[in-house]
Order: sequence, then structure tokens, then C-alpha cells
Amino acid sequence: MNLYSFLVLIHIFSAIIGMGPGFILTIIPKTANTMTELRHAYALRHRLHILVMIGGSLLLVTGLLMGAIHPYLFKAGWYLTSLTLFLIALAMGPLVLSPKSRPIKQLLAESQGEDIPETYTKLSKALFKVEYIENTIFLIIIGLMILKPV
Repeated sequence: MNLYSFLVLIHIFSAIIGMGPGFILTIIPKTANTMTELRHAYALRHRLHILVMIGGSLLLVTGLLMGAIHPYLFKAGWYLTSLTLFLIALAMGPLVLSPKSRPIKQLLAESQGEDIPETYTKLSKALFKVEYIENTIFLIIIGLMILKPV
């Protein structure tokens, strides 16, 4: 197996490990009926997000290394579009997702009792909307990687 094939293999496994859990992050807290369950759901989300970060980092590194081995990729529209979309999605973390997550984390830390506060619904809808947008970006990237249009 040559280096490029090895990078493709790592790239595919990274997509499975990194992207797969990312698509279910919005589903986990929706089943919570109490604050204890909601706190547990967000603890699970945090653990899964670690896989997303590791897989996403490996995706970027292997993707750029494949481009370095085959520089013609930097002239391919699908590759440049995928890379641009990936960087946009990556930037959404600290610029959009983190600010929308902060009030939820604060609510989880400060809420007393087992009833989920009404403000959580509004906060979670705003967060999940951004996560759905990010998931759509990743689906587009996956489509571009599979189809490799001009």
C-alpha cells in the first residue's frame, strides 16, 4: 500500500469516526424528560464531540496531505469546495456553536430541581438549528467526495 492509499484509508475511517457521531448530537438531548437526564445527555454529547474533533482534525490533515501528494487536487472544484466548506464548518464551532452552547451549559449548572426550564427549549432550538446547518454542510462535503464533480 502506498502513502496516498494509506491516507485515503485514514481519511475514510476519520470520516466515519468523526462525522458519524456528529450527526446524532442533536438527537441525544431530545429524549431527556428531567434535568438529570438532560445533564447526562449533554455529558454524552461532550464525549461524542471528542470523537468528532479527533476525526475532523484527521480529516483535515489527511485531506491536505493527499493534496500535497497530488497537487492537481488544488485545481479540482470539488476538492476546493469541500475544503472551503470544511473550513467554514470548522469556524462555526468557536464562532457560532460555542456562544450558543454557553447559556445551555450555564442552565445545566445552575438549574435546581428536576423540571427542565422553559428557556431550555428556546436555547436548544437555536443551537440545534446551527448544528443542522453544519450537518448539511458535511453532507454536501460527503457528496462532493463521493461524486467528485468537476
